[in-house]
Amino acid sequence: MISTADFRNGIVIVYKDNLMELVEFQHVKPGKGPAFVRTKLKNVLTGRTLENTFRSGEKMEEVRLNEETYQYLYNDGDLYHFMHNETYEQIEVGAGVVGDKKDYLKENANVTLLFHGDNPIVLNLPNTIVLQITKCDPGLQGDRSSGGTKPATLETGRTVNVPLFINEGEFIKVDTRTNDYLERGSETD
Repeated sequence: MISTADFRNGIVIVYKDNLMELVEFQHVKPGKGPAFVRTKLKNVLTGRTLENTFRSGEKMEEVRLNEETYQYLYNDGDLYHFMHNETYEQIEVGAGVVGDKKDYLKENANVTLLFHGDNPIVLNLPNTIVLQITKCDPGLQGDRSSGGTKPATLETGRTVNVPLFINEGEFIKVDTRTNDYLERGSETD
């Protein structure tokens, strides 16, 4: 158990039966009335944020999450298989934890899993990933300044918008948080 005096950015607490990460906090001592703490909390599982105030000295449960690096192996329906990079232990993670991030999972790619006890609860991808384009319309040479885009299907099945000069078979770097094309990439990135 921790109190509001122990708050620091990044800790995870249990609030209304949800795991919430403390993003921001501010101790407020008004002229009249008791002191309180104004906070911004982010749900660890859904990513939603909310603002809340706690009375000064209020106690709550702190949760320790373990972060481990794993290598993605394969998918067999609703289960995704990962291998720990140091111990080579293999685990299965359900589709609920992976969610939409499956669109960026490529065999042998490293990901970060957050564990609450022995249960994986969050899958984090690298901020950028290099993938090959498997399907897109032919590129238009000389059309680099118009800013137009076209849809391109990546090797994982995800579709992103790319500039008109990009061709099928090329490697591109994509931002996994916003699904945006960043730049051309290479197979070795």
